[in-house]
Amino acid sequence: MQVRMITVGMFQSNCFIASCDETGEAIIIDAGDDGDSILKFVRDQKLRVTMIVNTHAHIDHVSALAEVASALSVPVVMHKNEMPIYENLAQHAMMFGLATPASVSIDRFVADGDVITFGRLSGHVIETPGHSPGGISLAFKDLTPPRIFVGDVLFHGSIGRTDLPGANHQQMVATLENVIMKLPEDMVVYAGHGPETTIGIEKLTNPFLVDLTP
Repeated sequence: MQVRMITVGMFQSNCFIASCDETGEAIIIDAGDDGDSILKFVRDQKLRVTMIVNTHAHIDHVSALAEVASALSVPVVMHKNEMPIYENLAQHAMMFGLATPASVSIDRFVADGDVITFGRLSGHVIETPGHSPGGISLAFKDLTPPRIFVGDVLFHGSIGRTDLPGANHQQMVATLENVIMKLPEDMVVYAGHGPETTIGIEKLTNPFLVDLTP
């Protein structure tokens, strides 16, 4: 699997394009902004995008969603518990003095245990609420090393905020303790902001994880 990270928008969110080496099929994870840059990469690499996956629906992760989905004519997937956030983008935009981004219909709701396939690759949906009510991660357990896209649940050296509408600190702690801490230590972590890391590095150095019991 090839992974390209494009950092987009004023919030410096990470948009990922994951593609299958053998078939050229790909998915886009979190089209947060700068739709032109996302589309240019896809077209320059001649990738066949099959869907857009949203780890969550905060404005910095969906601002280019409508533009990219419409240009590529691909379905959009999200957890149903994110819909209250997605349906209130105008309120979120107002908080930051931004224009309200266009929205599109969500074509498929995913939940824990669902599998997203493209080419010869299979990503497993893991529910990781806390930063947002319907936050998901997408894990590729069969790769060497395994890889996971976590949205804003975990960062290199930090975790996602829990002071936003729909966030829940107790849920975040439960997600970190019962999900993140049980992932393989060699698993590569692609976060919604900042550089990639691994579960092992975060267990050793992330102040929000070091005191948790795996």
